[in-house]
Amino acid sequence: SVDEARFLEKPPLSYIALIAKAILSSPTNKLNLAAIYKYIEDNFPFYRNKGQGWRNSVRHNLSLNDCFIKVGRCEDGKGNYWSIHPSNLDDFVHGDFRQHRRSR
Repeated sequence: SVDEARFLEKPPLSYIALIAKAILSSPTNKLNLAAIYKYIEDNFPFYRNKGQGWRNSVRHNLSLNDCFIKVGRCEDGKGNYWSIHPSNLDDFVHGDFRQHRRSR
């Protein structure tokens, strides 16, 4: 059906937008990698049966884009929490996910 096809269509969102939406869905504005994957799969069914490629892209975007910051280790000691840099937070909250390079 048309609805089913739309359901499984690739969302018109960048990886930055997908990650930001995941992090913003958390009451603490921070998530670990597994929770980011889960949010994307739960909210964008397109990614559910797409193998590892998109997960690699998520990791790549977290590491490469300075709009995402590590904010401490997870309680179990495995991995880090990720959050949004304060200078990007306002734009992201308002749905502007364009890449803004921060001056370092």
